[in-house]
Amino acid sequence: MSVNDDRTTVATATPTLPAADPAPLGLAAFALTTFLLSAFNAGWMTKSSGLSWLGYAFAYGGLCQLLAGMWEFKNKNVFGATAFSTYGGFWIGLGLYVELVGAKLLASPATASQFDRDVGWILLAFAIFNTYMLIASTGVNAAVFAVFLTLEATEISLFAGNFALSTGVIKLGGYIGVLTALVAWYTSAAGVMNGLRGRPVIPVGKPFVS
Repeated sequence: MSVNDDRTTVATATPTLPAADPAPLGLAAFALTTFLLSAFNAGWMTKSSGLSWLGYAFAYGGLCQLLAGMWEFKNKNVFGATAFSTYGGFWIGLGLYVELVGAKLLASPATASQFDRDVGWILLAFAIFNTYMLIASTGVNAAVFAVFLTLEATEISLFAGNFALSTGVIKLGGYIGVLTALVAWYTSAAGVMNGLRGRPVIPVGKPFVS
């Protein structure tokens, strides 16, 4: 066939390999950073600075979770993309706030309460976002719904505690946050194990609505 042949040539496209599921990474990044901050809020880090979460807010809970969200866009998963990207941004934003603003407020007893109430407003805003994601998660599976349910309780407890300057309510939020991290780790582990085996090994439950 010459290059001038007018017969139609059908190009064979290279098959696109399926992308790996980024959700287990996003959940693991969220779980670890949430665990570190929640352990501090729960009052467990009495012999440490309590700032172990800060670096991971940028590198793991922030960057890795944000990347997971971007990869979910490629997978055409609008729920996963929105959730992971938003909470990746949450951790990066919280880390930047603490570094750029919060540290200065905490340095003076006169402005320390402003830091608490700033954090309360941040958590209130994310609780609003989390509410409609919680509703949407009923269409994913029971494990993901449990992550958003416990996270909702965590955020409500923490913004209420920060607004009221109540260490007891903040401590309660810390305990619920630890539970949130454990549920997210479970869901991440299920994604890894089930993905490796190619079949359900660790149960995640069915969607509540279809």
